[in-house]
Amino acid sequence: MERPSLEFNLPDTHEEGKLYVVDSLNNLNKLNVCPAESQRSLEEEENTAGTGERIAGSNTRNQCWFFITFILTLIISLALVSFVIFLILQTRNEVDQISRRLLSEKKNIEDLKKINNIILKHLNQSGIKE
Repeated sequence: MERPSLEFNLPDTHEEGKLYVVDSLNNLNKLNVCPAESQRSLEEEENTAGTGERIAGSNTRNQCWFFITFILTLIISLALVSFVIFLILQTRNEVDQISRRLLSEKKNIEDLKKINNIILKHLNQSGIKE
Protein backbone atom coordinates (compact mmCIF):
# COMPACT_ATOMS: atom_id res chain seq x y z
CA MET A 1 0.00 0.00 0.00
CA GLU A 2 1.21 3.42 -0.83
CA ARG A 3 1.09 6.10 1.76
CA PRO A 4 -0.10 9.42 0.48
CA SER A 5 2.48 12.11 0.67
CA LEU A 6 1.83 14.69 3.32
CA GLU A 7 3.74 17.35 1.50
CA PHE A 8 1.51 19.68 -0.49
CA ASN A 9 2.36 22.79 -2.38
CA LEU A 10 0.11 25.30 -0.71
CA PRO A 11 -0.71 28.53 -2.40
CA ASP A 12 -0.04 31.75 -0.52
CA THR A 13 -2.98 32.45 1.78
CA HIS A 14 -3.58 34.61 4.77
CA GLU A 15 -2.51 33.39 8.22
CA GLU A 16 -6.00 32.11 9.08
CA GLY A 17 -6.12 30.13 5.92
CA LYS A 18 -2.72 28.61 6.65
CA LEU A 19 -3.89 27.52 10.11
CA TYR A 20 -7.04 26.01 8.62
CA VAL A 21 -5.03 24.11 6.01
CA VAL A 22 -2.56 22.81 8.61
CA ASP A 23 -5.41 21.70 10.85
CA SER A 24 -7.09 19.98 7.91
CA LEU A 25 -3.85 18.21 7.02
CA ASN A 26 -3.49 17.02 10.60
CA ASN A 27 -7.02 15.64 10.55
CA LEU A 28 -6.36 13.97 7.20
CA ASN A 29 -3.16 12.43 8.58
CA LYS A 30 -5.02 11.07 11.60
CA LEU A 31 -7.65 9.52 9.35
CA ASN A 32 -5.02 7.87 7.13
CA VAL A 33 -2.79 6.66 9.96
CA CYS A 34 -5.35 5.64 12.59
CA PRO A 35 -8.42 3.46 12.15
CA ALA A 36 -11.79 4.89 13.17
CA GLU A 37 -11.87 3.33 16.66
CA SER A 38 -8.41 4.50 17.60
CA GLN A 39 -9.28 7.92 16.20
CA ARG A 40 -12.04 8.16 18.78
CA SER A 41 -9.63 7.22 21.54
CA LEU A 42 -7.17 9.83 20.30
CA GLU A 43 -9.89 12.47 20.36
CA GLU A 44 -10.88 11.38 23.86
CA GLU A 45 -7.26 11.60 24.96
CA GLU A 46 -7.00 15.09 23.54
CA ASN A 47 -10.22 16.12 25.28
CA THR A 48 -9.22 14.57 28.61
CA ALA A 49 -5.53 15.47 28.61
CA GLY A 50 -6.03 17.88 31.50
CA THR A 51 -8.29 15.55 33.44
CA GLY A 52 -5.83 12.66 33.17
CA GLU A 53 -3.49 14.47 35.47
CA ARG A 54 -6.39 15.15 37.82
CA ILE A 55 -7.33 11.48 37.82
CA ALA A 56 -3.73 10.44 38.55
CA GLY A 57 -3.56 13.01 41.36
CA SER A 58 -6.90 11.81 42.66
CA ASN A 59 -5.66 8.21 42.66
CA THR A 60 -2.58 9.20 44.62
CA ARG A 61 -4.71 11.20 47.05
CA ASN A 62 -7.12 8.27 47.46
CA GLN A 63 -4.25 5.89 48.15
CA CYS A 64 -2.82 8.31 50.70
CA TRP A 65 -6.19 8.58 52.48
CA PHE A 66 -6.55 4.80 52.39
CA PHE A 67 -3.17 4.29 54.08
CA ILE A 68 -3.84 7.01 56.66
CA THR A 69 -7.22 5.45 57.45
CA PHE A 70 -5.64 1.99 57.58
CA ILE A 71 -2.92 3.12 59.99
CA LEU A 72 -5.42 4.94 62.21
CA THR A 73 -7.62 1.84 62.27
CA LEU A 74 -4.63 -0.27 63.30
CA ILE A 75 -3.69 2.16 66.07
CA ILE A 76 -7.25 2.28 67.40
CA SER A 77 -7.51 -1.51 67.25
CA LEU A 78 -4.22 -1.86 69.13
CA ALA A 79 -5.44 0.57 71.80
CA LEU A 80 -8.71 -1.34 72.20
CA VAL A 81 -6.95 -4.70 72.44
CA SER A 82 -4.54 -3.28 75.02
CA PHE A 83 -7.46 -1.95 77.06
CA VAL A 84 -9.23 -5.31 76.94
CA ILE A 85 -6.05 -7.10 78.06
CA PHE A 86 -5.70 -4.59 80.91
CA LEU A 87 -9.30 -5.24 81.98
CA ILE A 88 -8.77 -9.00 81.85
CA LEU A 89 -5.68 -8.73 84.06
CA GLN A 90 -7.48 -6.46 86.53
CA THR A 91 -10.44 -8.85 86.70
CA ARG A 92 -8.09 -11.78 87.21
CA ASN A 93 -6.41 -10.00 90.12
CA GLU A 94 -9.78 -9.21 91.71
CA VAL A 95 -10.94 -12.83 91.33
CA ASP A 96 -7.69 -14.04 92.90
CA GLN A 97 -8.21 -11.73 95.90
CA ILE A 98 -11.80 -12.89 96.35
CA SER A 99 -10.70 -16.54 96.12
CA ARG A 100 -8.09 -15.99 98.83
CA ARG A 101 -10.68 -14.33 101.06
CA LEU A 102 -13.14 -17.19 100.55
CA LEU A 103 -10.48 -19.76 101.42
CA SER A 104 -9.54 -17.91 104.59
CA GLU A 105 -13.23 -17.56 105.57
CA LYS A 106 -13.76 -21.27 104.90
CA LYS A 107 -10.89 -22.08 107.27
CA ASN A 108 -12.40 -19.75 109.89
CA ILE A 109 -15.82 -21.44 109.56
CA GLU A 110 -14.26 -24.90 109.93
CA ASP A 111 -12.41 -23.72 113.05
CA LEU A 112 -15.66 -22.34 114.47
CA LYS A 113 -17.42 -25.67 113.78
CA LYS A 114 -14.64 -27.53 115.64
CA ILE A 115 -14.92 -25.16 118.61
CA ASN A 116 -18.72 -25.53 118.60
CA ASN A 117 -18.40 -29.33 118.61
CA ILE A 118 -15.90 -29.17 121.50
CA ILE A 119 -18.26 -26.90 123.48
CA LEU A 120 -21.22 -29.23 122.84
CA LYS A 121 -19.20 -32.28 123.96
CA HIS A 122 -18.11 -30.46 127.08
CA LEU A 123 -21.69 -29.42 127.89
CA ASN A 124 -22.96 -32.97 127.31
CA GLN A 125 -20.28 -34.43 129.59
CA SER A 126 -20.93 -31.93 132.36
CA GLY A 127 -24.59 -32.89 132.40
CA ILE A 128 -25.97 -29.45 131.91
CA LYS A 129 -29.17 -29.71 130.03
CA GLU A 130 -31.37 -27.06 128.81
